Amino acid sequence: MTRRWRQLTVWLHILTSVGWMTQAMTLCVLLAVGLAADSLTVRDAATSMALASDGRLLGPMADASAFTGIMLAAATPWGFLRNWWVLTKFVISLVQLYLGIFVLSPALNHSVIAGPTLPQVIGAAMMASAIAFQGWLSVAKPWGKVRGRRNAVGTAPSWIFMVTVLGGLADLALALVIGHPLPLLSLSLLAVGLVRRPSWIGVRQPRLGSP
Repeated sequence: MTRRWRQLTVWLHILTSVGWMTQAMTLCVLLAVGLAADSLTVRDAATSMALASDGRLLGPMADASAFTGIMLAAATPWGFLRNWWVLTKFVISLVQLYLGIFVLSPALNHSVIAGPTLPQVIGAAMMASAIAFQGWLSVAKPWGKVRGRRNAVGTAPSWIFMVTVLGGLADLALALVIGHPLPLLSLSLLAVGLVRRPSWIGVRQPRLGSP
């Protein structure tokens, strides 16, 4: 049961990560079309579509991808600080979420009136590139272990993975309905997972797949 729910969590993490990257690429194309458009009608349509895509798809996918990734790190022996590739993915995800929420989204709201800008196009392209780089990290697992981090965390019980999958899907559905991300359930479950994490330290478990 634990293995099955863990596999479903990995599946949801991959699915939402690909969705996040795809929507970032879509955002880049729409903003580029709006930037190059000679017609105000085309510019306004492209920027409006970019704003809708950010609220209904990109933002929720980003939240779900980060949530499932962090839960997989917390709930499996991979941990956060034992391997450089996991730590790098964690830092990149946090930076992307910060820039997306506090920089890119407000800029998109402004672009509906003033039009898109070149930095917005570049920012969307860099977001997609960063997600692609994280995918490579998950496959290659480079750079070895972080020095001084030897204590492994065991695998969490099946209910942790179950609520991760169901909570992530519930927040995705809610975002599609209301038109913008509202990851209250994901954040609550993440807090529970991080609080319970010390109880899994030292539990001997078989080698797991990539988070």
